[in-house]
Amino acid sequence: MRHSQFWALLDDVFGEAYSRTLARELALDGLDSRTADAALADGVAPRDVWHAVCDQMDVPLERRDGGRRERAVPPPR
Repeated sequence: MRHSQFWALLDDVFGEAYSRTLARELALDGLDSRTADAALADGVAPRDVWHAVCDQMDVPLERRDGGRRERAVPPPR
């Protein structure tokens, strides 16, 4: 997953305005309490950050593609 795909998914699932707030402020348990922004800056794979956000926010598996069935989301490692 590319960074651009991560941001597109975040926008699709949470909305553009809220997704940026989540990325900047939500401490993710699965990433040592780093925010998505910090984790990406630290070199964590966007796919791993995406799944950490989804896990923290209880996004069901069927919604993790942003509502676009043609979009393949790589599984967590």
